[in-house]
Amino acid sequence: MDATALLLTTALKHRINEPNIEAGFERFSALTDGAADYGAFCDAVAACLRRGLIREPIRLPEGALQCHWHLELTPAGVEAARRL
Repeated sequence: MDATALLLTTALKHRINEPNIEAGFERFSALTDGAADYGAFCDAVAACLRRGLIREPIRLPEGALQCHWHLELTPAGVEAARRL
């Protein structure tokens, strides 16, 4: 399975909400038994953002003092993940 498909199916089944992208990758890697390296993960995130399959992962929740990295599918992303 390519990294983009792996990202979509993982996001459909699991919540990833971490302090930064590195911690997000560590969580993703743990959930997928290291099936993709960091570069492939970053490329998959960028591809999914361009295609509108995930929401912007870097967020500053109201009242927070720092940003968080959050992986969340859009409705189109949910549909794409379910097709996989």
